[in-house]
Amino acid sequence: MREIVFDTETTGFNANSGDRITEIGCVEVVNFLPTGKTWQTYINPERDIPEEVVKITGHRTAFYYDKPKFAEIADSFLDFIGDARLVAHNASFDRGFINAELKRHRLALLPQDRFFDTLILAREMFPGSPNSLDALCRRMQISLESREFHGALLDAQLLAEVYLGLNGGRERALDLRFSKENKSESEIKWSQRPPRKSPLPNPITEEDTKRHELFLKELGAPAIWKQYQ
Repeated sequence: MREIVFDTETTGFNANSGDRITEIGCVEVVNFLPTGKTWQTYINPERDIPEEVVKITGHRTAFYYDKPKFAEIADSFLDFIGDARLVAHNASFDRGFINAELKRHRLALLPQDRFFDTLILAREMFPGSPNSLDALCRRMQISLESREFHGALLDAQLLAEVYLGLNGGRERALDLRFSKENKSESEIKWSQRPPRKSPLPNPITEEDTKRHELFLKELGAPAIWKQYQ
């Protein structure tokens, strides 16, 4: 099953009051394992970046001046996600911003049923515990050393590891016990090695045989080799 784990960075918290997307990061996963394919872009939000957001992302307004606008990257983004399920942490937030941009440019919105929220799953698995992305990474011993600032692609990569952990970890993803429904598609097929045209020569020389017989005589009747002759 192909899914896209993704994250967005924005200028604020409300997509309906002028806040815009500044970055999108996507990680492709198949059967919960990252494939190595990613998609990322910074986006010119066409507005100033509040100072409190700069403290989170590390990027001021001038950083985005030469970045593409959403209309310029929309097709590339939609091509990458295709018809895959979209996985995000607090997915309603990211869905709201993505759809606000799509609506602004008169493009088809992404329906709610395409999104899967890892925050809801984490709350079901760890009720009463902190379930932020940072908290889940610490619980699953996923390194946060490279996360000085928030970045959409880095956060999507961390979330992909968390998503795998929430679904049983690598032991589940590498389980070879296939169900009847998918056995024909995923069963491992081993190629049979053709037989040798001639047998390998015996590596034991006549001299080796004589030395072994002499060794057995020295050991006497209890020698274990004699029990299997």
